[in-house]
Amino acid sequence: MAGLRFEDGSTTRDPARIADALRTVGVQLAYRPINPAASALASRIELEEDEKAQLLASLEHDFALASPQQDLIVLQPQTANLDALTARFESCHTHSDDEVRYIVDGEGCFGFVRPDGVQFELTVEAGDYIAVPAGTEHWFRLTAQKRIKAVRYFSGTAGWVPVYTQTPVRLGR
Repeated sequence: MAGLRFEDGSTTRDPARIADALRTVGVQLAYRPINPAASALASRIELEEDEKAQLLASLEHDFALASPQQDLIVLQPQTANLDALTARFESCHTHSDDEVRYIVDGEGCFGFVRPDGVQFELTVEAGDYIAVPAGTEHWFRLTAQKRIKAVRYFSGTAGWVPVYTQTPVRLGR
């Protein structure tokens, strides 16, 4: 389950406090344990394309989403050009489409900038479902594990292009 770190260094795993903080930026977070069929595949280090499709199919019934497309993103230390792939999301940016993810393995950090400029960072883990609305100023980085598998729900990949805001990130390093 997710954890939250505030700019003052304090942290919480209390779902009510996390929901209150996320509400300030319009982000939705839910926890839904990984089903056993998906868990067995999700925990594997390497997944072939047919195994990725199998994993997605095993999660199909977990969410009744109006999303026309979904895929599985797998990032791990063995991923070619991992640092270059993730670096483009580590600066504050927005997207023209919602960013919706269901974490099935590993962990990552979504950072947010409230309208008053205060920042906080949410660590998402397996079972966390997060929906970041279009236009929300945020960043994403991997944790020290450098490992995450997430289902991405989308209507088109064009909306994923980051629009950088130039706001400096004060957390997460």
